[in-house]
Amino acid sequence: MKRDLMDIICCPVCKGDLELKVKREEDDEIIEGELICKKCNVSYEIKDGIPNLLPKNL
Repeated sequence: MKRDLMDIICCPVCKGDLELKVKREEDDEIIEGELICKKCNVSYEIKDGIPNLLPKNL
C-alpha cells in the first residue's frame, strides 16, 4: 500500500479518518501494518501490501 492512499480512503463503517500504524515498510510501500479508525476505533489489517477494509461483522 502506498502512503498516498491515505488521502482517499476512510473507514467503511462510519466514514471517519483512518490512522496508519506501520509495522514493515519497503521502499515506498507499506507491507504490514494496520489502519485504525479515529472515530469508531475499528482496526483494519494491512498484509502483503494490501489493506483489508472489509467490515469485521461480514
